[in-house]
Amino acid sequence: MNQRIEQKIEALRKILLHEKERGYSDDAVFGGLDKFFIQWLEDPDIDLYFTQTGMVIPSYASLSGTDRQDWVTQAISLLEPHNLKTPGPIPLHHASSSIAPKKTNQGKKKTTRKSTADKENLPIALETPLPTLPGIKKETLNKLEKIGIASYRDAITHYPYRHNDFSHTVTISSLVAGIDQTIHVMVTHAAQKQMGRKMRAAEITATDNTGEIQVIWFNQPYLAQTFKPGTRLALSGKITRFRNRPVLENPEYDILSSTTGTIHTGQLVPVYPLTEGLTQRTTRRIIRHALENCIPKIKDFVPPKIINRLNLKNRSQAIQQYHYPDNEITKEQARIRLAFDELLLLQLGVLARRRDWHDQEVRPAIPTNQQLLQDFQKLLPFNLTSDQEKTLDEILEDMADQRPMSRLLQGEVGSGKTVVATAASIMAAANGYQVALMAPTEVLAEQHFQTIANILKPASDGNATDDPYRGFSNLLDRPLRIALLVGSQTKKQKKTLQTLIKRGDVDIVIGTHTLIQDEVGFANLGLAIVDEQQRFGVNQRAALRKKGQDIPHLLVMTATPIPRTLALTMYGDLDISTISELPSDRQEIKTRALKGNQRKAAYDFIRNQVQEGRQGFIICPLVEESEVIEARAAVAEHERLSQEIFPEFHLGLLHGRMKPQEKDAVLKQFRDGEINVLVSTAVVEVGIDVPNATVMLVDGADRFGLSQLHQYRGRVGRGQHQSYCMFLSESSSSDVAQRLETIEHTLDGFQLAEADLQLRGPGEFFGTRQSGSIDLKLAKPSDTELLTNAREEAHLMYQDDPDLEKPEHASLKEEVTLFWQGTDEAPIDTNGS
Repeated sequence: MNQRIEQKIEALRKILLHEKERGYSDDAVFGGLDKFFIQWLEDPDIDLYFTQTGMVIPSYASLSGTDRQDWVTQAISLLEPHNLKTPGPIPLHHASSSIAPKKTNQGKKKTTRKSTADKENLPIALETPLPTLPGIKKETLNKLEKIGIASYRDAITHYPYRHNDFSHTVTISSLVAGIDQTIHVMVTHAAQKQMGRKMRAAEITATDNTGEIQVIWFNQPYLAQTFKPGTRLALSGKITRFRNRPVLENPEYDILSSTTGTIHTGQLVPVYPLTEGLTQRTTRRIIRHALENCIPKIKDFVPPKIINRLNLKNRSQAIQQYHYPDNEITKEQARIRLAFDELLLLQLGVLARRRDWHDQEVRPAIPTNQQLLQDFQKLLPFNLTSDQEKTLDEILEDMADQRPMSRLLQGEVGSGKTVVATAASIMAAANGYQVALMAPTEVLAEQHFQTIANILKPASDGNATDDPYRGFSNLLDRPLRIALLVGSQTKKQKKTLQTLIKRGDVDIVIGTHTLIQDEVGFANLGLAIVDEQQRFGVNQRAALRKKGQDIPHLLVMTATPIPRTLALTMYGDLDISTISELPSDRQEIKTRALKGNQRKAAYDFIRNQVQEGRQGFIICPLVEESEVIEARAAVAEHERLSQEIFPEFHLGLLHGRMKPQEKDAVLKQFRDGEINVLVSTAVVEVGIDVPNATVMLVDGADRFGLSQLHQYRGRVGRGQHQSYCMFLSESSSSDVAQRLETIEHTLDGFQLAEADLQLRGPGEFFGTRQSGSIDLKLAKPSDTELLTNAREEAHLMYQDDPDLEKPEHASLKEEVTLFWQGTDEAPIDTNGS
């Protein structure tokens, strides 16, 4: 390959990197990427190169956001200099964007007749599977199932995440550049055009009674056959300039007729979440068809008295209006009704689960031994805070009840949750019960094991050991035995520990998801503790609970402060304890928000800290595309920092693609002081406790949420030395500056969590949604009044008819069961047993 081509390809790679940085908004180059590709491919050498490699250039403007991201990510990778000698194809998954379907006029007529017949005889029950919908292909069905659409019910509740406002209809002569508008026109000329050697397009001339406009669809030449002269169209999009003339590029379109309405133009047009290979036009067509057939059959399961009391819309009207609203006001009214439905169904299920949990028979209660409690507190080198004492009293009071405890313990990083959990565990062990503490990572499990062992160290016989099975003889009237069970242990170690646990020779076992594997059994499990519980699905929490022969007490813990609104919504089946008070010896972490031009100053500060004998963290910018790309970026950043910035120090590397054993080895080196600075991706967020680490730099801080940044800050400030946290951002956005200023001046994790929740919503607040968890589609954390109304109505209904057996609640009972499907248990028994 000659140097000129390499330079042009490198220029394209940089343009695509810029497009990625700008959020795939098609403004990396003036006029958009489609125009750039046309001009770029006019170079015969470039055209030949891509012909030989099989690289497909898409109609970029017509791709969905997800498809743009996928294509750009693959293109950047293949255009890397080391890949240029052996390039491979970049597929374009939107077939409709680049390949014309081969249809004859005769075929169209047959399809129309068949579709009409199918529609007339179509069963329209909500649970009817989508294959009955006319004209839908099997491959499309498979793609729809990927996003949870298998039935008509799924289709009408697959809500848009935004709308394009194409409601402004104008004449051709009134078109204004740069804003979304709709025009109604007649086609006067249509033809296929060759755009360079690699791209073809459909170009039409269209008119109304005020003027003429050129319209072009890149990579969709078949539309020239579809839009024959005389065809009446509604076109929606933005006017741009192409080859020095005003044009509509890749507009949305509807063919106008007297018998059908518009789907894609002339109104607030829905934009739906998609998957690879699924287009907005196809998804709109399917959902619109489902709406037209199902809306009349939708039952309003909320009792009329509640609808009237809260002045809510009719449910069928709300669904219709949320997909295709008349205006923004009716859209919000529709959302409020549908969000209320979600919260009501959630609260009814939560109340039923709470009742079922409390109604289960348990073994005798675990009474509190006050003398043992005093002896335990004497082991501690500090006094419990008032919050710790209050929380421990709440937990012990629950355990002393014959009903099983179901409690959420939340608190700041370093607030002392583990001490409280240890006290409860010792009380269970003193009464002859076993305790299981499950953590999401081996690092965190090992940290809990070491923390508990250190707390109990004064009660040992003085023989220190590194074994994952230890005994402490000076607290109970027998040795108290603790064990660590994790996946990286040898088969022999795991088998030995499993035998000891099953025999009842372990009082407190700390582990990861290995605790819920079939090989692990308990003799007498009385207390199950789940740490960082939002990282586990509901099913995993239930699996640990079911390890007991009888129902054990359940304590779930989190270091992520959860706003009260969200806690009551998502964890209403749990009692909530909060530790907001930090120990008095905890130092305040000094925090600074830095701009891109202060990067060198940040590196110099880290250097000074290390030269003073301290250690530090550098968090790499978040890469949302994939863990593979993020890991690759972290490796490159580690190499740059090691060679160019800190050649005199030993830098470690931690990322999500490393094996657990590799991560543990790096963390052990860091804890032992062999690594000066740990370069890491987001995996460092929880579980690392290194008292000598005093400085944290989060690069690309604008890409993280406030709660996540607060968690990073909590990785330092755990020792005797003053600690510092720096949030570095290259962004010039005023919103980003405001967010970082908020965290710079706020150390209260609960205040930050509230702000984070308002900015990002509950799904992103906790990160990836876990299997078995409830999915709120339209309810927002800011809907505090709506949540209060839903809770009050649910409580009133539950007191009056807890099993929803009354005839007027029959459809509501069905909806509660459907809403909770896929979690670990149905909250209401629809069989009446």
